[in-house]
Amino acid sequence: MRSRTSMSAVAAIAGLAAIASGCAPANSDTAGDRPTTLVLADAQPLGEYNPVNGYSELGVSPLYDGLLRPQPVSDKEIPALTPALAAGAPTSNPDQTVWDVELRDGVTFHDGTTFDAADVVATYNAVLDPGTGSEIAASYDMIDTVTAINDQHVRFTLRYPYAEFPARLLLGIAPSELVTNGPARDSQLNKKPVGTGPYTLTELRPDQAVFAANPNYWGGVPEITKLVTTYVPDDNSRAQQMQAGSLSGTVIPPSMAGAFTDPATPVVAVETADWRGLSLPSNNAFTSDEQARIAMNIGVDRNSIIEHVLAGHGLPAYTPFAPVYGDAYNADAVFDYRPDDADRILDAAGWQPGPDGVRVKDGQRAEFTLMYLASDSSRRDMSTAFAAAVEPLGIKVNLRGATWDEMEKDATTAAIMLGGGDKPYSIDTQVYETLHTRSSNTPTYSNPGNFTIPGVDDALDLARRSLDPAVRNPAYQQVQDAYIDHPTHVFLAFIDHTYVTADNSWERGPLVLEPHTHGVTWGPWWNVAGWRP
Repeated sequence: MRSRTSMSAVAAIAGLAAIASGCAPANSDTAGDRPTTLVLADAQPLGEYNPVNGYSELGVSPLYDGLLRPQPVSDKEIPALTPALAAGAPTSNPDQTVWDVELRDGVTFHDGTTFDAADVVATYNAVLDPGTGSEIAASYDMIDTVTAINDQHVRFTLRYPYAEFPARLLLGIAPSELVTNGPARDSQLNKKPVGTGPYTLTELRPDQAVFAANPNYWGGVPEITKLVTTYVPDDNSRAQQMQAGSLSGTVIPPSMAGAFTDPATPVVAVETADWRGLSLPSNNAFTSDEQARIAMNIGVDRNSIIEHVLAGHGLPAYTPFAPVYGDAYNADAVFDYRPDDADRILDAAGWQPGPDGVRVKDGQRAEFTLMYLASDSSRRDMSTAFAAAVEPLGIKVNLRGATWDEMEKDATTAAIMLGGGDKPYSIDTQVYETLHTRSSNTPTYSNPGNFTIPGVDDALDLARRSLDPAVRNPAYQQVQDAYIDHPTHVFLAFIDHTYVTADNSWERGPLVLEPHTHGVTWGPWWNVAGWRP
């Protein structure tokens, strides 16, 4: 049983909620000449704040804390993972199948209840429960049991050795009383989140969320006292509002970064492990041909796409392995731009130019549909650039903007302009689901064509379970070599995430290497609770 804090503390939370319930214009509240209210515009819908379904999975959130959290030096390297709700670093047995975590004492949730081991057990068990339909369950497959040794001690017992398990301890923790059975998408935590984080949600509408500083935050009360996030899905609208001075900051596509030249609203470009690339359907006659996939990979000028679509904000991607992974990264695993060789490969594979210029083989055309998220201008522009790049090779790509629900229905029959790298602080979760043969719990957009690359499943499994970098790094190198010979996607770029901010009177600390997920929870605001004058 968990105890409640004093009624005065609960009253303080309620009072702060009342103060913060209305939306204020940018920078309306100040401490001296510094704004203490931030008004941020995001491209992502508001709500869905349930950690069981993946919100705050990487320990970055105004609402929740994980057992660990990232502590970066810069956005150019994998951040260190340091204790948050944990009292110290996790410890393991010699074969790293049992991990023990001692918990921080004196932490309370937003509702006044006390944080303890039961909350950790409930949150992780809900992720693992098939009945919740958690979208992140596959990434926690290594966990066998989660046990409360006592109120301040949690033990994770794994199904197999897993050296990178600390990266699974970033997940935001919710109160056990509010972690309920049934689908995670239906949980009240989506709209009424309760965490231990530095901010509480005081108002939620479809177009606006208001967060107030948590007066009882264990890490100290934030000096930014109020966050207002508005939902503005249109890129141009967010940029216009920023230029009009009605926002403290927003996320923009890289292609719009050049429009912001005023030093008062600088563009912040953050490096990421977030790739963009095409999944390819295995039941299309052309894309199921491995020689055709090789030809497309060497027939695309990635540097040109980065220059003209991303305004230079990115790095070429040939596989889902980013250079940030150091000794596991294979710098030789690249597709050189060789359009003439691409033509010869297609000719040799029997794909001959037809009357209209589109190649044909056995009555099948070198043609497929490429779907992209209609509301995402960067994905649209990259899809258009890809289609233009392969057209001279005699390949016809039909572009179609769609919603995620529409794309899910066609994930096995159409190519999709995907983004990846949602859990980059572990190389295993950066690449495993994208390249491994699908299993029953593989997410929809991970290897949707369900291709199997010779030798890659075994190498990925070996690297996942090995504790020895001398074994793991060569296995990952082998995966990259095999992928170049047997590509299943056309990866194009690791994109920089670009933001505009007007909040330049605060010391914000270092940026952090970002995952696929981005928006105003990340960027300059990822650690807003730690901002100092």
